[in-house]
Amino acid sequence: MEAVEDVVIVGSGIAGLATALGLYRIGIRSLVLESSDRLRTTGYAFVTWKNAWKALDALGIGDALRSSHLQLTRLRVASRVTGLTASEVLFMDNEKGKNFEVRCLRRTLLLETLERELPHGTIRFGSKVVSLEKSGNLQLLHLADGSTMKTKVLIGSDGVNSIIAKSLGLGTPAFAGRSAVRGIAELPEGHNLKPEFLQNVGDGLRSGFVPCDDKTVYWFFTYIPSPHNKKFEGDAEEMKQYILSKLGAVPKQILAIVEASELETMVPYPLSYRRPWELLWGSICKDNVCVTGDAFHPMTPDLGQGACSALEDGVTMARCLGEALLGKGGNEATRIKSGLEKFAKERRWRSINLITTAYVTGLIQQSDDRVVSFLRDKFLAGVLAGNLLRSADFDCGNLYKTR
Repeated sequence: MEAVEDVVIVGSGIAGLATALGLYRIGIRSLVLESSDRLRTTGYAFVTWKNAWKALDALGIGDALRSSHLQLTRLRVASRVTGLTASEVLFMDNEKGKNFEVRCLRRTLLLETLERELPHGTIRFGSKVVSLEKSGNLQLLHLADGSTMKTKVLIGSDGVNSIIAKSLGLGTPAFAGRSAVRGIAELPEGHNLKPEFLQNVGDGLRSGFVPCDDKTVYWFFTYIPSPHNKKFEGDAEEMKQYILSKLGAVPKQILAIVEASELETMVPYPLSYRRPWELLWGSICKDNVCVTGDAFHPMTPDLGQGACSALEDGVTMARCLGEALLGKGGNEATRIKSGLEKFAKERRWRSINLITTAYVTGLIQQSDDRVVSFLRDKFLAGVLAGNLLRSADFDCGNLYKTR
């Protein structure tokens, strides 16, 4: 007789592993299917806001990650044309007792920590799901190697091109009209940057530089694709020179950080997002199938909430699904359906708000329209910076239901 898994999670990214660890913490085993032969470490790093640290603490790994990442003291947004500061937001203020926790977390360390906390064998690498079908109260998965498996619960954490999202009727994410390059610089002698999140905006371009620790800096550069700048996307050296020429009025040490970045770390990619109305009217879950992370709510990076909200998903999914699987009374399939619907209800409006706010924030920040640029630099800079804190002022709760 074919074995039946309780929970199968497709994808070993942040959302998938956070969900698996959350379930493990409350006593539920899951199987994570990953199509590649190892953990995917693209993305390098991401700004980890207050809401993400609450989720990491709920998963029991917050302190282990804090020890190797600097706590940032402020966000400073400057004009790339003049170099003058347009707005500044304090994360830490010792005189006022303020401590809004923000760090730049290395993606590799996060994924390795999540994997290390899971029981051996939780992740099955080289397992690509190519199709799925309903089989009574179970889901029958067909894998690329010709094998099949059945599961009581299927969670799609398989990214923006999610096969699970497509099975629920969710469309392909839309192109936001902008592209980005991410990079990371390792400086053995140290970078000498203050523990600050620096952004430079203007003329349709935006860049950001964030120290992860004393020797590592994560950075990004976003631009509007055109026939001129698309030429560099196939040549890493040309891409680096283009970025250096377009950074604008930044300190010399910022230029040195880009210069020190290895070419293989600099990868251009189009920015995409889930149309908000898809989440308003579409299916996030159906029966015993649900999506999390980028399969659920891909968004532009303008709030820095993509990975953070994926961690929220993991905690929320583990709590809602745990209540269903560990509950008593009634039909198990009915409890599972109710648990996934509860997850969707908790996460729907939060995700719609993040996607919409990120898109509008990016549109204004990166506009090259003279009127919009004037309003942004003179009046809206503080509002846009404040969006980052407002979006991060959220608590996804604990793994256990509290009364």
